[in-house]
Amino acid sequence: MKYYSLSITTLTISLLCACGQQQQPVDMTGDSTTNTHSKYEIGRVAEKPLASYVKLPGQLKPFEEVNIYARVNGFIKEVLADRGTTVHKGQVLITLEAPELESQLQAATSKYVQAQENAVASKEKYRRLKEAASEAGAVAPLDLDNALSRMRADEAIVLSERSNVESMSNIKSYLTITAPFNGVIIQRNVSAGALVGPGSKSNDQPMLVLQHLEKLRLEVYIPEAYVDKVDLKSPVSFVFNAMPGQENKATISRSANALSSLRSEAIEIDINNHHLDLKPGMYAEVKIPLLSQAKSLLIPNNAIVRSTERQYVITVKEGKAMLVNIQEGLRTHDSTEVFGTLAGGDEILLHATDEIREGTVIK
Repeated sequence: MKYYSLSITTLTISLLCACGQQQQPVDMTGDSTTNTHSKYEIGRVAEKPLASYVKLPGQLKPFEEVNIYARVNGFIKEVLADRGTTVHKGQVLITLEAPELESQLQAATSKYVQAQENAVASKEKYRRLKEAASEAGAVAPLDLDNALSRMRADEAIVLSERSNVESMSNIKSYLTITAPFNGVIIQRNVSAGALVGPGSKSNDQPMLVLQHLEKLRLEVYIPEAYVDKVDLKSPVSFVFNAMPGQENKATISRSANALSSLRSEAIEIDINNHHLDLKPGMYAEVKIPLLSQAKSLLIPNNAIVRSTERQYVITVKEGKAMLVNIQEGLRTHDSTEVFGTLAGGDEILLHATDEIREGTVIK
């Protein structure tokens, strides 16, 4: 009997364990609990100063530069400057020779002398006729008028021939080519004996290239988005790529006050280069100060949607998606400056994709 009671007790415990391991009843009515959280992550546009300056590339340009060509046809007689030569204003660089110009000047001078002699004779003839006309009937009035006209015509011819001589003298002076300003010859393309001038094939390139290097221009292009934010009165700092670690400071000398075809405004910074340490063409990283009250629109980097056609963000207006085209500005590790029809506080989608269309309901 004891053995029988133990078996019944064991069986009862086994049945109870089996019932405890069964699954709970499943509700098949379809009223399962729905996740109330939105599947979209929403952020906001922040409006605040991004930085006190903007870094832009700059390039050194000579303060003055000129390509020197021959103004008249002729042969090069002597080249008195070469690449690297330091020259001064008015210094002779090249002399040309053109025998035909000498002949033309001599011919013009002869005509001028002849015209002077004719004018002197006409004047003397008119003087004598006028003296003779003091006696009644000695000289016909018509002869006196003709003498006066002739005298005036000869004087006009003298003026014309004198102008011709001066013109030929000026043309002859073009045979001597001088430096228009102080500088350094950076390029030479001709040698003695070469035919140069407007009518020669060699006129496609300059004989010499002269640059003023004791003063340089650091040229920087300001993007359109920053044109109204640049502080033109504050000093700028810059570091040349060829001289890392050497920070320089200067003030903005001038601005173009107009946008170029690249939608940017050129500014220039004058730099003294008395020791010729800096070379035109060198690049620099320039820190352009921004106005203190200038604020930027910042959005998280993951909110920008980029495609082959455009870049945009998706804003949320009245619970619906709206696509807004933007242009990117400065970029930090977690945010990007943008330009577009946005305002501070606007709601935008984070981790947005191009699968979201205009008007999509955002829950």
